[in-house]
Amino acid sequence: MQLTVNGATYDVDVEAEMPLLWVLRDELGITGPKYGCGLGQCGACTVHVNGVAVISCVLPVGSIVGEVTTIEGLGQPDALHAVQSAWVEHQVSQCGYCQSGQIMTAASLLDQNPDPSDEEIDRAMTANLCRCGTYPRIRAAIKTAAAALRDE
Repeated sequence: MQLTVNGATYDVDVEAEMPLLWVLRDELGITGPKYGCGLGQCGACTVHVNGVAVISCVLPVGSIVGEVTTIEGLGQPDALHAVQSAWVEHQVSQCGYCQSGQIMTAASLLDQNPDPSDEEIDRAMTANLCRCGTYPRIRAAIKTAAAALRDE
């Protein structure tokens, strides 16, 4: 089957039921999406399919129609995405393990809602767990990214 990831098309010889996360990491060597729980509950494996945040550890690769974007494909070749820049500015990461999933969820939220309230941010980000508890920084970074995207 063919799979388009971060603008490149790949031929992958895997079972259609194989989770997208395993295809990305084990077959294509794309390691930004992380394995956290394998149950679709932590969000560390979040990627975009056609711009919408999805949990890749429970998504069968055979169900993918369209383009997959991982954290590696989020920004421009020579510039970070506004969410990535805000993450750095607000020093969101501590251990960093969940951050690619957090960033992908936040970017999808801002694509759908360019000016989210605190409640909307909290609701959107509940699919992503952060053991380090940087949730106030995550919310602040999303607000900063939203402002930056509106100013573009």
